[in-house]
Amino acid sequence: MPSRQLASAAAFARMSEDIMSDADEESTLQRVVDRCVATVSACDHASMSLHSRKDGEGVGASSSPLAGRCLSRQHQLGEGPSVQTWLGDDSQLVRDTKDDVRWPTWCRAIAEEEGIGSLLSLRLTAADGPLGVLNLYAVAPDAFTEDDLDVALVFASHAAMAMNAARKVTGLQTAVESRHLIGVAQGLLMARHDLTVEQAFELLRRYSSTTNVKLRDVAAEVVRQRGVPSP
Repeated sequence: MPSRQLASAAAFARMSEDIMSDADEESTLQRVVDRCVATVSACDHASMSLHSRKDGEGVGASSSPLAGRCLSRQHQLGEGPSVQTWLGDDSQLVRDTKDDVRWPTWCRAIAEEEGIGSLLSLRLTAADGPLGVLNLYAVAPDAFTEDDLDVALVFASHAAMAMNAARKVTGLQTAVESRHLIGVAQGLLMARHDLTVEQAFELLRRYSSTTNVKLRDVAAEVVRQRGVPSP
């Protein structure tokens, strides 16, 4: 392998280790956008929009307030490369925001108000489905070269792995915390109302069902109020 390729492989190995060093999902997302700016030479700002089965697409993290505004504007207008990428395309490249006719309102806004000349949106996926969209912004028009695109694609694959791992860890932590909280609530109900474990859980479940409140949130209220909350 040529020395340049070895150096690139070593750099990506260090980058991958860096963005996967935090198990926390929020910290991982912030590391991804920060490292994206440092890794892709043409990228001046970066943002991440996340996929949620409940809420759809939303802003996850940004390397700067400017990047966050650019992404939020897409959601407000309902148009832009991130929205299009989210709908199923793997990537979208805007070479010049002043000339692009696909999303004229959004492109004009970020060109005139934010000073963005070009950008790249990449879809991040895992084996069990979509994770989000990584957006790379450049001040200069037509800033992303073929090398930049190649680097961005490799970076995106590492970012997807880091995000997927962090999401699973966060999900497991949330599940453990929820089970503990429900257990505490059961114990309070058992002591106060002379219930069995099964009866206490059924009371929590029934309250959750009739009030349309998550079981974990019902348990939190039971712990806070030291008893079953008023409907």
